[in-house]
Amino acid sequence: MKRRKFIQSGAVLAAAIPIGKLQAQVNEQLQSFSTHNKMYDVIVLGVGSMGSAACYYLAKRGYKVLGLEQFDIPHELGSHAGQSRIIRKAYFEHPDYVPLLERAYQNWKSLEEETGEKLYFKTGLLYFGKADHALIKGLRLSASQYSIRVDEMTAQQQIRQFPQFNIPSDYERLIEPDAGFVTPERSVLLYTQQALRSGAVIQTQEKTIEWRKTGSAILVKTTKGVYQCKKLIITAGPWAGKMVPDLARNLKVTRQVIAWVKPKTWTKFEWGNFPCWTIADPEKTGIFYGFPILPVGQFGGPIGLKLAHHFHGTASDPDTINRNLTKSDEDNLTYALNKFIPDGYESTHVMKTCMYTNTPDENFILDFIPGYEDVVVAAGFSGHGFKFASVVGEIMADLAMNGHTQQPIGFLNAKRFS
Repeated sequence: MKRRKFIQSGAVLAAAIPIGKLQAQVNEQLQSFSTHNKMYDVIVLGVGSMGSAACYYLAKRGYKVLGLEQFDIPHELGSHAGQSRIIRKAYFEHPDYVPLLERAYQNWKSLEEETGEKLYFKTGLLYFGKADHALIKGLRLSASQYSIRVDEMTAQQQIRQFPQFNIPSDYERLIEPDAGFVTPERSVLLYTQQALRSGAVIQTQEKTIEWRKTGSAILVKTTKGVYQCKKLIITAGPWAGKMVPDLARNLKVTRQVIAWVKPKTWTKFEWGNFPCWTIADPEKTGIFYGFPILPVGQFGGPIGLKLAHHFHGTASDPDTINRNLTKSDEDNLTYALNKFIPDGYESTHVMKTCMYTNTPDENFILDFIPGYEDVVVAAGFSGHGFKFASVVGEIMADLAMNGHTQQPIGFLNAKRFS
């Protein structure tokens, strides 16, 4: 295999507005958009990754939409923060996701063109693991079924091109050159900003207490008021089970930990010199993954080499989750760096908690709530959902206002757990 430069120049891909300035712009817009109107075509509960996108698509289509968020936009108390999220097409979880990913890539590009901002950054994504691991088997299946480019490397090629990694000789070495990362905070802010510009009303620091059907309308009661709508969309992340009790038994919230560390040698791990990566270690459940060091002026903090462990953490309640970080949390992540990326760890800079909302089969729920023809839910993203935000928002708008969507979501129906 020829040596290829998959990682694009930071100068070429620089975002137009520093993340802090974009945050200030949206905060100002949120404060200036208030209303005494209590009746809407549709209300969106939760304005995070999926909810902000849903508000955008609804407002752009001319509907009177209210988005209600219990925290700020964005925030670090749910599942959508963290500076960077991997985006990929050779989807090891299930090939049926690939058509949705194709649409997601298109929609991210459309938002970039509309706003003049950069959201998707192509770095290439490395996959390491034994041939019989679900990561390797699954990505090969999706790549084969949908003709997705995934290149194989010999050990010598990998060492020559990516010497940062120390990979066991019996591991597969693969790279998906068109994969990379999407910036979550910037994406949520841009969807929110564009929704506001199209006439949406979005209110923060307003917690939903209950919703119920009243005749032909749906009533939503919050800590600040009571509203009515014709259609309701629930994109409440880890709080979805509390908003939809009938689904709660199939939505398990878990505590997860992310870290940003200082490597022994900084430059070899910077954006432009280092790709995104995944490693399946047979001695540990799940998959370790990480990102290059990003310049905080463009992407926001924290600073450092980011990594995480994709597995089911401790079951938690989103309102009382333990956000105290432990030595055990740290040791679990530094284990992977010390084993596979020898120069990747000198000291820990920042650790943060977030949450997964897991379904029994780890696939999403995108559907009407059983028993309701005017309430739809997007939930159970099981730690791999953010990259789909651009298409999930579109799907939620389709379902709520049209009663159907052209996107292939049959395998993500809510009735499969009945």
